Amino acid sequence: MPGIFPPVVRHLYVHIPFCVRRCSYCDFSIAVRKHVPGSEYVHAVLSELELLRSSPGWANPGATTEGPEGPRKSFRVPRGATQLDTLYLGGGTPSLLPAPDLARLISSVFDAFHSTSSLDAFDAVEVTLEANPEDVTPESVRAWRAAGVNRVSLGAQSFNDRALQWMHRSHDAARIGDAVRALREGGIDNISLDLIFALPEALQRDWARDLDHALALRPTHVSLYGLTVEPRTPLDRWISRGATHLPADERYADEYLLAHKRLTADGFQFYEVSNAARDGFRSRHNSAYWSGRSYVGLGPAAHSFDGTTRRWNLRAWEAYRRAIAEGRSAVESEEVLTPEQQELERMYLALRTTEGLDITALYRPLPPVTAQWLEQGWVVESGGRLKCTPEGWLRLDALVPKLFVAKELAT
Repeated sequence: MPGIFPPVVRHLYVHIPFCVRRCSYCDFSIAVRKHVPGSEYVHAVLSELELLRSSPGWANPGATTEGPEGPRKSFRVPRGATQLDTLYLGGGTPSLLPAPDLARLISSVFDAFHSTSSLDAFDAVEVTLEANPEDVTPESVRAWRAAGVNRVSLGAQSFNDRALQWMHRSHDAARIGDAVRALREGGIDNISLDLIFALPEALQRDWARDLDHALALRPTHVSLYGLTVEPRTPLDRWISRGATHLPADERYADEYLLAHKRLTADGFQFYEVSNAARDGFRSRHNSAYWSGRSYVGLGPAAHSFDGTTRRWNLRAWEAYRRAIAEGRSAVESEEVLTPEQQELERMYLALRTTEGLDITALYRPLPPVTAQWLEQGWVVESGGRLKCTPEGWLRLDALVPKLFVAKELAT
């Protein structure tokens, strides 16, 4: 039985769950703490990595271990087999991790994958840190850069103070510009801004103005997220009792299309439905996800994928910490994708990107539903590939299942 992890690990995600408070829309795995247990956290993550390194599948790819439910797949990375391409530190709020602990985490991960700790070697690897603007200071940037961070994803979200307060964000609009300047002055030029659109109309947030402010800071990358209601979040409770309302679908579409138009005019290329980059600054780590490549995740709630099997860790920090402290696996569960699920996921991921879907993966003539999309301007056919337009990206969740069903009926 093959192991679930790839023989070569190129893409590593580490989840750092700590936050000072929960944002109103957030359902991520977080642990709200006044004081971040940095040393304890790093010890747990490195212990998880060591458990994986000492498993039969690490030294002997394809080996299995016995568990209460019979043979289990094990970590399939032979020692010394790889040089990382990307390391992504996500959360949570990774920028809350004390600088010495962050440095130890990054250097230990590189040591585990037999990389060197020089800055030149680090810069061969895309090392992304998610950060909140209030955590960015000249001192923190110097420490992050010395640790090997060369890309920061900054949680700006909005340049409207009222909207930021409503989101339960801890920074104000002015702090975003301060953070960007501190990052550049400290030697980190690869800066991505996260922005949230389609906020409730009652907030009177001017989306065009937010885009003006974002572009004035000259980031190299922008990620756009439409506000969604997740169960058991403050936003979910506010909507349930009628305290707030999401905007109509038309406004959601208008704001997305405006962002596409403005960013494109400023020299950005949308290479994925929610992500735009200047030339040479696409996120290599996230691109690995969208192209279906394998990746490994460490930390609470972290996911791993080998192309057919997806595995995820215990969600809560305390449950994860206890499991690791007791020498147990932190894996909560796993899912083996059927061939049909793999094909549906492949189609969906391909159409999320500007690369589009290879038409030879469908059939000739193209499904009738495709002709309707072409006529509506939701997709285009170019270079033997089917590609979504911005209007098509807005309909992606509805388009892909129809295309998949049409393909299945024809084969």
